[in-house]
Amino acid sequence: MTAAREAILGRVRAAAGPALHVERGYRRSGALEPAARVALLCERIGDYKADVRRVEPEQLGGAIAEALEARGARRVGVPPQLPETWRPRGLDVVEDGGLSPDELAALDGVVTGCTLAVAETGTIVLSSGPTEGRRALTLVPDLHVCIVFEEDVVEILPEATPALTELARERRPLTFVSGPSATSDIELSRVEGVHGPRTLVVLVTARTS
Repeated sequence: MTAAREAILGRVRAAAGPALHVERGYRRSGALEPAARVALLCERIGDYKADVRRVEPEQLGGAIAEALEARGARRVGVPPQLPETWRPRGLDVVEDGGLSPDELAALDGVVTGCTLAVAETGTIVLSSGPTEGRRALTLVPDLHVCIVFEEDVVEILPEATPALTELARERRPLTFVSGPSATSDIELSRVEGVHGPRTLVVLVTARTS
């Protein structure tokens, strides 16, 4: 370490004083009841301009098909292990067995599940699980219909950390989704669909036994 750098760090320590060593009381668990957690998740996802709906388990298949057809989707990509009841009938369903970027771009949309969701931030986490498929499958097509189980909703991010840490140890890629893909240029003009789907539809339902 150079003398100049040591001098600068010394001044920072002196200016911060005792505050530098104060341990912050970060929350590690939420306090909301399950129904309130789910309601908060839906509210936050809606704030991101995504289309979010609560769906009864027996209505899930119809809701998926309706969401796709309402947006003109006809050729739809799915992970190979997506449940049969989630696959929209009457549409061209394409399993992703390693589709090329051009083949992915030719899809009108994609249907997947997720690993978990964080209510406080309105964030959906994907980890390339059986119902989620490859990361590319959810980043290239312009429409993503994602199913979230109520039982997989946590209130705050620290509650999700143990599960996500274990997945990271397994070298599973983690994708955090908070609304449709969007960015802003230097003039703060919003541009959607640059780094992922332009349209995100989230269907929240209960897991059946």
